[in-house]
Amino acid sequence: MILIITHKEDYTVDYVVNELNERKIDYYRLNCEDIFKNDLVIGNDLYPKINNKAHFKSVWFRRTRLPDLSGVSFHERNYLLNEFDSLLKNLFTLIDAKWISEPYHIYKAENKLYQLKLAKKIGFNVPNTILSNSHTEINDFYNKNSSQIIVKPLSQSIIYNDNNFLEHIFTNLVDKTHIDNLINFDLTPCIFQQHIEKDIELRITVIGEKIFIAGVNSQIDEVTQIDWRKGELKFYETEIPKHIKTMCIELVKKLNLKFGAIDMIKDKNGNFIFLEINPNGQWVWIENETGLKISEALIAELL
Repeated sequence: MILIITHKEDYTVDYVVNELNERKIDYYRLNCEDIFKNDLVIGNDLYPKINNKAHFKSVWFRRTRLPDLSGVSFHERNYLLNEFDSLLKNLFTLIDAKWISEPYHIYKAENKLYQLKLAKKIGFNVPNTILSNSHTEINDFYNKNSSQIIVKPLSQSIIYNDNNFLEHIFTNLVDKTHIDNLINFDLTPCIFQQHIEKDIELRITVIGEKIFIAGVNSQIDEVTQIDWRKGELKFYETEIPKHIKTMCIELVKKLNLKFGAIDMIKDKNGNFIFLEINPNGQWVWIENETGLKISEALIAELL
């Protein structure tokens, strides 16, 4: 049986579950926000049973979400949420199965600077990069890179606004006005990188030894030239050199992952530049737009 760890609003899981149902493949979906509604037992054998289901063959780890305890007092809520979080972490470490991918490795792989360090070691081209909150260092970096740099967040690029709606923090160009006014602001540490003139952008999805390459012509629209997510451009199936494919698969393995969604640039000179890897990224829209059989490869890896 396949265990799927997720939450109720994970539409990527919904997409795969439909295929599992069609193929009559046995699975159990654990929506983490409802963990307290499940009969959970960890006995002397220290192997978890969830609603009398145990000894899972494989686990697809997608997302976690803690229960909604809005009706509980602040101190009790903090205590209970910490307990639920610890429960999930203990649960994950006790399940002896094939994981896509193990949470510990996913959390480590989410560190963007660690990704860059490993990518450089493997042999990828990467942009000139600093992380800093120093006015002087950022100003110097801007000048050293021909006044062409971008800024992006260190961790999450998605936030909730005051109306509780999701918003994206996009990658943005840093211009002279920003630099001239830098001294007027207290700075949080951000990632600053050399701005690279793009030909196309690539989303490369790796599942085990299989690789799926999709491209997007982000430069055809001024709105999407810095960050393709600002528009609604369509992805298409494309190819990359064999040695780049090999390095992509190697990077996912070095991160101890079974899945990775890699963002890369092909520049105006035909060079391939690594940007980052999302160890648990979205991919359903790519399958729908390109016809790439990503879900088929994922299910095969779980069986």
